[in-house]
Amino acid sequence: MLANYLIGLREGLEAALIVTILIAYIVKIDRRDLLGRIWLGIGLAVLLALGIGAILTFGTYGLSFEAQEAIGGILSIVATGFVTWMVFWMLRTARDLKGVLHGNIDKHLDGTGWGLVIVAFLAVGREGIETALFIWAAVQATGETTMPILGASLGILTAVGLGWLLYSGMLRINLSKFFTWTGAALIIVAGGVLAYGVHDLQEAGILPGLHNLAFDVSAAIPPDSWYGTLLKGTLNFSPATTWLEAAVWLGYVVPTLTIFIVKSRAGRRPAHKPAPAAPVALPAS
Repeated sequence: MLANYLIGLREGLEAALIVTILIAYIVKIDRRDLLGRIWLGIGLAVLLALGIGAILTFGTYGLSFEAQEAIGGILSIVATGFVTWMVFWMLRTARDLKGVLHGNIDKHLDGTGWGLVIVAFLAVGREGIETALFIWAAVQATGETTMPILGASLGILTAVGLGWLLYSGMLRINLSKFFTWTGAALIIVAGGVLAYGVHDLQEAGILPGLHNLAFDVSAAIPPDSWYGTLLKGTLNFSPATTWLEAAVWLGYVVPTLTIFIVKSRAGRRPAHKPAPAAPVALPAS
């Protein structure tokens, strides 16, 4: 539940931030007549995300066990790729997100402004697709439905509340730090989803090594115990992990998290050092 709350909060706040920027800019330039276009694009994006979630949930009914596992495994890997790309995209774009969105709006202000529907749809829809796919994969990994969906819903509701507070000026958040810390946590969660996707493909007979366990601590950490459930819900930890799952988890989390931390620290450094007090003579070329 905690992992899904984090996913809902993080992805929901990204979407809420985008909506806040779009609406605030339209109001600022006194084009409230175009707000309906923005809300229409946002509504279509939400419907798209819900539709994808429904297709993922009900589309595999009637298929064989192997087919369901194969689809689940592939989509878990796709979800990990989506989240990884978005985490690094936000790390790179967060500082100039407002400028990018304002530029897209300016391009569609002439005429009837219907292009703003596309701007809002694409900006919010990207977040919605990613959220639907990743939450679905996380639900599959935990093997439960109620608590993960409840956690994701609470996270999204929290994000909506924070978005409203940000828009009204009642709350200020260091978004750079927020996206950095939650991005690092999401990489660890994504590692668990990726490992579970590999396990699905092993159960489908696509990948080998289903019975070659790297460790089995089920006796110490029973899957049905509260701490086993907690580890499963937060880190997608499996007490009985195959060698391939362990190798994939390490092969993804260690380098990805290292690169993320390095890029995050580099982004916090000033772009230009202060000019020296005295000019330095350069050798003639």
